[in-house]
Amino acid sequence: MRRFAFLLVLLVSLPAFSQAKHPFTFEDMMKLKRVGEPVPSPDGKWVLFAAVDVDLAANKKTSHIWIVPLAGGPERVLIADQDGDRPRWAPDGKRFAFLSNKEGGSQVWIADFDGAAAAVKGVYKLTSIATEAGGELWSPDGKNILFTSDVYPQCVGTPKEVDNCNGTKLYAARDSKVKAQIFDRLLYRHWNAYKEGRRSHIFVNPVLFDTLPPTKAFSFEEAGWRDLTPGEYDAPPFSLGGQDDYAFSPDGLEICYTSNHDKVEATSTNNDLWIVPVNGGAAKNITADNPASDSTPLYSPDGKYISYRAQQRPGYESDRFRLMLYDRKTGEKNRAESFLAGGDFDRWVGTFAWTPDSSKIFFTAEEAGNSYIYELPVYFNGMALITEVVGGFNDDLTVAPGGSRILFTRMSVAFPNEIYGATLGAATCRDIPASQYESPACWLFKAEPLTHVNDSVLSQVAMSPLDPFWFTGVHGDKVEGFLVKPPNFDATKKYPVKFLIHGGPEGAWDDDWSYRWNPELFAANGYVVIMINFHGSTGYGQKFVESISGDWGGAPFEDLMKGLDYAEKTYPFIDKDRECALGASYGGYMANWVLGHTDRFKCIVSHDGMFNSVSAWGTTEELWFNNWEFKGTPYTNPEMYEKWSPRNAAKNFKTPTLVIHGQLDYRLDVSEGFQLFDTLQVMGVPSKMLYFPDEGHWVLKPQNSQLWYKTVNDWVDQWTKK
Repeated sequence: MRRFAFLLVLLVSLPAFSQAKHPFTFEDMMKLKRVGEPVPSPDGKWVLFAAVDVDLAANKKTSHIWIVPLAGGPERVLIADQDGDRPRWAPDGKRFAFLSNKEGGSQVWIADFDGAAAAVKGVYKLTSIATEAGGELWSPDGKNILFTSDVYPQCVGTPKEVDNCNGTKLYAARDSKVKAQIFDRLLYRHWNAYKEGRRSHIFVNPVLFDTLPPTKAFSFEEAGWRDLTPGEYDAPPFSLGGQDDYAFSPDGLEICYTSNHDKVEATSTNNDLWIVPVNGGAAKNITADNPASDSTPLYSPDGKYISYRAQQRPGYESDRFRLMLYDRKTGEKNRAESFLAGGDFDRWVGTFAWTPDSSKIFFTAEEAGNSYIYELPVYFNGMALITEVVGGFNDDLTVAPGGSRILFTRMSVAFPNEIYGATLGAATCRDIPASQYESPACWLFKAEPLTHVNDSVLSQVAMSPLDPFWFTGVHGDKVEGFLVKPPNFDATKKYPVKFLIHGGPEGAWDDDWSYRWNPELFAANGYVVIMINFHGSTGYGQKFVESISGDWGGAPFEDLMKGLDYAEKTYPFIDKDRECALGASYGGYMANWVLGHTDRFKCIVSHDGMFNSVSAWGTTEELWFNNWEFKGTPYTNPEMYEKWSPRNAAKNFKTPTLVIHGQLDYRLDVSEGFQLFDTLQVMGVPSKMLYFPDEGHWVLKPQNSQLWYKTVNDWVDQWTKK
């Protein structure tokens, strides 16, 4: 009897234990560590990575260097008393470089590493450049460290003279009571900052560890660093992340980098690859024959090739990214990826990495809400069969020394980045692929997590999986949507809807993690979240991607409405009378378009959206984008701009709308948000504006983010939970 009673108590308590998880909160999200890319040691024993901690009370983010055994085991912070980011090993594995703000401003630091104890024996600063240092990289021969810095191109001479000149100009501009600037060319500001006459350049700093003890300061006269990319050009160009736009040759004697030398950069996507000797000499353009973008170079380990990503159509930033090979001996170029399961490979190549024997390239590519890893045998003049080897949503790909394992980051809608590994091997079956791009599970390498830095936080919160669905969209095309249910979901109840619209517009909703637009956090307070990958979304082929150009308010709007119609009919727990539409960037544009073309929503949230297509063209920095999407300028094709301008439907505005915009948003100027809010107020439409004087296109500061989520959720609650 006692045994039965004990078993009964246990069975009753198990469900209670599983329900102990609480709905995901903003505070939970701020406790999560933001894990960076894996960096394996040369001996294949260790993996370095950076992870960012958020201090919500202090309103700051701090990155630290972590280490984990490649064979598996607990991870830990390697340098606890100093911030650190972007670790990069020396070729001998005895040291690694990293970036730190410890003494004010980003500089390159060096850490001595004890491999036996997996501990740092000491750290010391390598650079002290007035304009700060970033993007460091150790040369394969161990003789140099590369770094980047935004400098004044007019400053020339010895390292000391250059640094003094840069420092004088920088501090004079900061201390001057006159803050006026004079422009004589376009792209005078970019993303969230004015360029102020500075350019990104690549420097090399000779490594003098054999002649200088680590305790002695490295002066610029002793180090003798050199600017490898002088002139009025950015090298590397502006980037929001991803693979480096520069690389060392295997012998350490050459650098290949990306730079755009077109006269009007604001209307050009013509990034080219350049090579320059490390020891001095003129740079050579090796992709001058392609007027579109060439970027992210990476040398093959045997030194025969440079692999890179290329586009074909100039001025089109969302053209397909192809993987290319450049033969260093002959100068010939060929496409690296050829076909998959009998057809042309029609997806964007993401991050990629060579195997140590130069026989294969592994790369990521987005596919219907995922980012798979593919394997490509390298045949310069032959056809190669691409094979999907790892499923899920993956990025930051690298191959471990020895070539037996690949390392990468993985995320999903239910968890942020962690580092994973997969052992390379042969397929265990010969099943027919389920689709052209998706292999059967038995074909895939087994991926296992290497880090678990967020397990303790995630184990306490309730998360819902991403549920995909398909429907017939515009032109009879199959279109994919996703749904996230609230915690403690009850299918017998009716739930209000947050209808999220992605940006880009050539972007997509995926099974990935976001700190800025997090579906789990949107669902946590009792909402069903619905997302549609309308025409123009990535991961469904290039034809699908480019169908949005010149049709911003056409097929995408119809897809969104058809997708929501399908969800309302298919899922009885959706309350179609309590729905709110939310979007940012292009999603903000579409929120504004929805505002003038349907009354089906109870409320709208428009973040950094285009309201007036003509004024948006005149205030953006990257003019190539609007020129392509609207098939010309407002002066050469005014009909297109007028056709797709949300302001022209302002007479129909009725839906309560929250407007959000940042002063430092130079992609879509803050005036777009002001115009929308002014129009809503004058027309008497219930409206509110959340204005950030210190944010750009993205809201990044922790407490600003907290206010953003609270304001957005309160607005939606106000109109859908009455």
